[in-house]
Amino acid sequence: MAERTQSSIDVSAAPESVLDIIADFESYPEWAGQVKSATVLAEDDDGWAEQVEFVLDAGVVKDTYTLGYEWDVDEDGTGAISWTLVKAGMLKGLDGSYTLTPKGAGTHVDYQLAVDVALPMLGILKRKAEKIIIDTALKELKKRAEA
Repeated sequence: MAERTQSSIDVSAAPESVLDIIADFESYPEWAGQVKSATVLAEDDDGWAEQVEFVLDAGVVKDTYTLGYEWDVDEDGTGAISWTLVKAGMLKGLDGSYTLTPKGAGTHVDYQLAVDVALPMLGILKRKAEKIIIDTALKELKKRAEA
């Protein structure tokens, strides 16, 4: 899964505010349309989620999966949040990251994602699916952060 899809967006909110939204997994169903539920299964000593179980309904792709998270962020909210797939039904891989950097009074958010599904799929279709997932997630994150 070396190939990744990447996109970015500028958000009119401070990095710590954007980080708070990303870290509030239980609220994902309120703004991340395809996520029906998100449950933190484990946290590290600092209270950051280490494993989160998601229930996804993205039309043809429905799955329950668990992601393992790593938080390399500063107190001001800048840095990177990365995840890897721990277990799933339909998904074989789901690795990605958000990188938050200050931009003026706001935040530049870079999102990278690599998805692999159990169904046979051409590489170009995987990249297109990743692009749709990323663009939708970034737009929804921006809308939530700027509300």
